[in-house]
Amino acid sequence: MDAKELRAKDEAALTKELQDLLKAQFSLRLQRATQQLQNTSQIRKVRRDIARTRTVLAQKAAAR
Repeated sequence: MDAKELRAKDEAALTKELQDLLKAQFSLRLQRATQQLQNTSQIRKVRRDIARTRTVLAQKAAAR
């Protein structure tokens, strides 16, 4: 997910996106723990998407 795409969304959509990413991260961590995760780079991508989403949310909150 690109930062430009995230900035175009409203806060409710960003919160929903963040919840989805956190669930995906949890799922990936479980898959890694049970040796079922094939592509370990997905964890890094999801972590960075979470950080991007939280950053945009913080920027929107500071702009208010």
